[in-house]
Amino acid sequence: MTPFTEKAIEIIRNIPEGSVMTYGQIAALAGSPRAARQIVRILHSMSKKHRLPWHRIVNAKGEVAIKDDELHHEQIMSLRDEGVKVDHNGKVDLEKYQWRGSLHTRETTL
Repeated sequence: MTPFTEKAIEIIRNIPEGSVMTYGQIAALAGSPRAARQIVRILHSMSKKHRLPWHRIVNAKGEVAIKDDELHHEQIMSLRDEGVKVDHNGKVDLEKYQWRGSLHTRETTL
């Protein structure tokens, strides 16, 4: 596993319940700001194995970006179960729910 992937997994694991992060935000914190699509690949291939809270990740606009209807609905319901308000278009208010927490201080130790 590459250091980038290891960092990304650790960041994703630490997103608190009731919060979200964006693909690009995770990529930047993991050391590669232009690797948002790689975060998608990591989530797709490693979420089950590493028990990642994949539902807490949205796109840069705050939207649930998954195209598969069943997973799209599952993500919205999982976020709502955690208290995140998701509007009828599948959008989350990033001003309110985006987590910026302690990752900024932990970034160098991840």
